[in-house]
Amino acid sequence: MSPTKVGAKKTVKNLKTKKKYENSTTRCKRSFELYIYKVLKQVHPDLSVTKKAMNIMNSFINDIFDRIILEVSHLVRFSDKKRKTLRPREIQTAVKLLFPGKLVNYAIKDGVKALTNYNFYFLKQQQDSPFCNFQVQK
Repeated sequence: MSPTKVGAKKTVKNLKTKKKYENSTTRCKRSFELYIYKVLKQVHPDLSVTKKAMNIMNSFINDIFDRIILEVSHLVRFSDKKRKTLRPREIQTAVKLLFPGKLVNYAIKDGVKALTNYNFYFLKQQQDSPFCNFQVQK
């Protein structure tokens, strides 16, 4: 075997591998499995979940997420002011339209709580930064 053939084989192999990934039409799959598992362990530390049940829960969360995003996009598109900015108000309205009964109240309450915690953590991180020169007003 001559050295040129070995080089040619390597080049052909690399091109085939490269083409395989370039022609791939698969999208990135959103997975909430890690978060589902963390919440399960917070609520019931002694329970576990099967792979099939995890796939069902992941599909459920992806479906709800897609429905909320679709409804939010309709609200933003058909609003009177023709805004292009997504605000928490649109998300709350979409949740109110999609979820039934008391579930809306719990979802909005937990969403506001999550945003508050995130904003507090984000501001605290910026305040501790040596590059930041503003004070958080209380």
